[in-house]
Amino acid sequence: MKKNPPASGLLQSGIIFAAISFLPGLGNYAFQAVISRNLGDSGEFGLANSALSFAALLGLPVAVATFAITHYIARFNFAGEDERLHSLLSGCRKFLFRLTIGGSVLAVLLVKPLSDFFHFPRASLMLTALVFALAGLWAAFATALCQGLGWFKRLALIGVMTMLLRLAFGGLVTVKIPTAEIAVIASVVGLLANLVLLHWKIELSRPSRHPESPWNREFIQFLVVSTACVVGGYCFTQGDLLVAKRYFLKPELDAYSAAGLLARALPMTVAPLLTVLFTHRSGKNRPDSLVEQLKLLALYAAGLAGGALALLLLRTPCLKLIARNTPETAEMLGPLVATMVFVGLLQALALWSLASRWSKISVLYGALGIGYWLALLGIGKTPAALLQTMPVAAGGASGVLFLVWLVAMKRPKPGAQS
Repeated sequence: MKKNPPASGLLQSGIIFAAISFLPGLGNYAFQAVISRNLGDSGEFGLANSALSFAALLGLPVAVATFAITHYIARFNFAGEDERLHSLLSGCRKFLFRLTIGGSVLAVLLVKPLSDFFHFPRASLMLTALVFALAGLWAAFATALCQGLGWFKRLALIGVMTMLLRLAFGGLVTVKIPTAEIAVIASVVGLLANLVLLHWKIELSRPSRHPESPWNREFIQFLVVSTACVVGGYCFTQGDLLVAKRYFLKPELDAYSAAGLLARALPMTVAPLLTVLFTHRSGKNRPDSLVEQLKLLALYAAGLAGGALALLLLRTPCLKLIARNTPETAEMLGPLVATMVFVGLLQALALWSLASRWSKISVLYGALGIGYWLALLGIGKTPAALLQTMPVAAGGASGVLFLVWLVAMKRPKPGAQS
């Protein structure tokens, strides 16, 4: 089996993966620009993005398992324990398959009460969001194993194919049927790109004579802290969309969704660097790998800051690209950009802590995320109130987490924290 690059090649791997992943990122924003024009000012654009965020909420259980399994598999992949790796792959596959079934049932049960709480107007929209959530759960089933094996180029290829399918379907069909439901269905069609994994099914499903269950004390502990990280990450990155859906009128929701779409591009564009960093640190949590990992972290922070500056300077052409160049949207962009810079830094610190097995910091990140979302839900009942609260709350959370992270970095023994 092909092994992952050593620490000296980590920076190169991160740059290559980020560059390759930039293409599907551009394509996905092209998709948003197309549906924004096709859906017009009907309020359907904001509904479509809120429904996609709602689908991500329904898929959180498998996202948690993906994080935990990625860490666990990566540990043995880097160690070169080939037989042990395939034994664990077999055991993790069974666990993730059962969890995916359970997550699908849970999504079906929760879709109605949650959609009522967030004031989604149509049953058809919630049905399409549910279909997207279920498709995403099963796509994550194979993606978790791919990440653990370090198949970054293959994952990037799937990302490009997903983007092309989504863009082609959404661009063609929303012209004829300009509704939020069709925009969500386009995302479901894009997920069909994951079927290419059948080409590598032999590598993914190599039989093991002795399948090894992942269930031990370490895996259970990591599953708990993964839950905190995934839930916290969702609250910081997408929870505000559901708050806006609950309180805002359709024109306000359209403007907010457009500004949020551009602002969220900041952490999403440099996120591939974190994917490489997380997988590498999960397997090589040693002092001799620290320098390269810190370089990759610094590159991530620089990309985040540079992207924020570029977006603020080019806000007018960017808003024109997605056909939302209105004074309301432009005014919303500044606070959202500041918020997403803080959110991006929070994600980096959280993933570093998660891969380092610093359990207390990971749990703190989850608690901060829930507190942040509850603050938005309680205060952000108007666009002005929400936009005033977001950068302050996110900035405070990032400051707290950074101080705790610095203390952990200065400890003489960087091993697992209880």
